[in-house]
Amino acid sequence: MTYLRVRLGAGALGLALVGGVAAAPTASATAAAPATVEEQRLDQATPQEILRRSGFDTVATGFTRALEGAGSFGQAERVVVRQGARLWQRAVDRAQGRGPAGGDLSRDDDRPLYWARLGMTREVRQWEPEFGLTDAQRASLLSALEENSRGENAISYPRAKGVKRILLTGFDPFTLDRDVRISNPSGATALALDGTTIQTADGPARIETAVFPVRWQDFAQGTVERTLRRQLPRVDLFTTVSQGRVGRFDVERTNGAWRGGFPDNENVSRTETIPVADPASQPQWTSTTLPYAQIVAAATGRFPVYDHTSVTEIPAGGTDPVVRSDGPTPGSTARAGGGGDYLSNEIAYRATLLRDRLGLHDSLPGGHVHTPVLQFGTGNTDPATGTVTDPEFVQNRLDIIAQVRAIVTVAVRGAGR
Repeated sequence: MTYLRVRLGAGALGLALVGGVAAAPTASATAAAPATVEEQRLDQATPQEILRRSGFDTVATGFTRALEGAGSFGQAERVVVRQGARLWQRAVDRAQGRGPAGGDLSRDDDRPLYWARLGMTREVRQWEPEFGLTDAQRASLLSALEENSRGENAISYPRAKGVKRILLTGFDPFTLDRDVRISNPSGATALALDGTTIQTADGPARIETAVFPVRWQDFAQGTVERTLRRQLPRVDLFTTVSQGRVGRFDVERTNGAWRGGFPDNENVSRTETIPVADPASQPQWTSTTLPYAQIVAAATGRFPVYDHTSVTEIPAGGTDPVVRSDGPTPGSTARAGGGGDYLSNEIAYRATLLRDRLGLHDSLPGGHVHTPVLQFGTGNTDPATGTVTDPEFVQNRLDIIAQVRAIVTVAVRGAGR
């Protein structure tokens, strides 16, 4: 059944209760903001083809019409929340075979959601309504759009007894200046599994998902913690998922508190200790509590799965980074977790640190799984001459999705033991 799950925040709800009439802005209206680096890529031929071949090419224009009908900030906020949630649900429905495909692009594709969202955020950024927007109000609309179009506010578990609760997260495509055709299998997995129920040896388990941006600043502003804090105390297992190495899955044993500087989707670099609340109590390392031994031992699909224990550290009293194949040594300083020093490692670090700060280390299985790199088919590897999809590319993505589902099923059973 197709349905829409919308959760209005306290501010949005208050505005809705008074018919969308907002209080007068506390600051003068400001001019539209320029398109971001991500949004500027939207006009390239490949993103437009992806949108057209999925039927998502009408999302931004429909959103624009709805937004132009708003006569106040409150009404605009309601439009943004609802349209963002509809985009998420539409992407989930398409991935799970509900409703029209909208074109010949395979349903398992995560890219239409990514590019359609950017069309919407660009419209909010450049919108200049007659009633005026302050910088803070525009930022609030963008935040609401991001949260609702990523599934962050749609996480909902049934109250039925005996149904386990699983939380899984994925990522947007990234390294788009290298190849704008790129898809992220972790995001595709999130769309394919959201709201689904798997059967495990311990009974049914409901999976809820969200997809996070590949942007350093969003993580520094707490997007991971805002989404997960209200969920971790009530789930039975969580796993963050991202794209990792070629030809293999990795269950990352250890996560490090370091950003290595690789450019994000805005072409911004950050080289620093991961910024978190209460840095005085921040550990250099966190660890998985997923049942990695059971996961590695199980037959989950065609890709091998590894218990990945390597890290890069500066040993206590040292000055130079050292790669340790068996994990960190006491008192060392992190320079890369098992998942590296990019946002894959960071989401794993933040999620497991939050688990520990909530006092759930010994009771909540959670950690990070790296999928294989999603590769295009033979003869379609050059972005300058290649096509946006091919049969091998689609099959690789479907196989990765199926194997993540199998890994999660094993994890639930292993955690139960």
